[in-house]
Amino acid sequence: MKKIASFEVDHLRLLRGLYVSRHDPIGNEWVTTFDIRMKAPNREPVLDMPALHSIEHLGATWLRNHRDWGEKVIYFGPMGCRTGCYLLVHGRYESEDVLALLIQLFQYIADFRDAIPGASDKECGNCFSHDLPMAAWESRKFLEEVLKTAGQDQLHYS
Repeated sequence: MKKIASFEVDHLRLLRGLYVSRHDPIGNEWVTTFDIRMKAPNREPVLDMPALHSIEHLGATWLRNHRDWGEKVIYFGPMGCRTGCYLLVHGRYESEDVLALLIQLFQYIADFRDAIPGASDKECGNCFSHDLPMAAWESRKFLEEVLKTAGQDQLHYS
């Protein structure tokens, strides 16, 4: 069986960052998948599941309600390896095109102090697995250490 493209990325050298994972044509249109890598793969502890779950709820809600990007967002959610999230958007974009958006997003999560949207037992399939303080901590860490200072090696796979 042929390997998928994301398994071709050298995870031993991959830095925390914001990368274009792929551009996929669908008819005459495009979908861009962003790799939002919050943790260095295989070199630091992964995101804990309750924090990642809260990041997913806050991120998906905020992005889908964004006045400029909301209608372009197809998906925002966690990677199975728990080192970050994927963002899929309608259109062909590069990391630089969404860097300001992601800075706003992670600032929002870092500062959020209200009830997590969609986290009640009626709305969520695992409502007991949320951790807002840790989601805020992880978001602030990623924001300050990566997004606000990202160089080319953190915006493009090497």
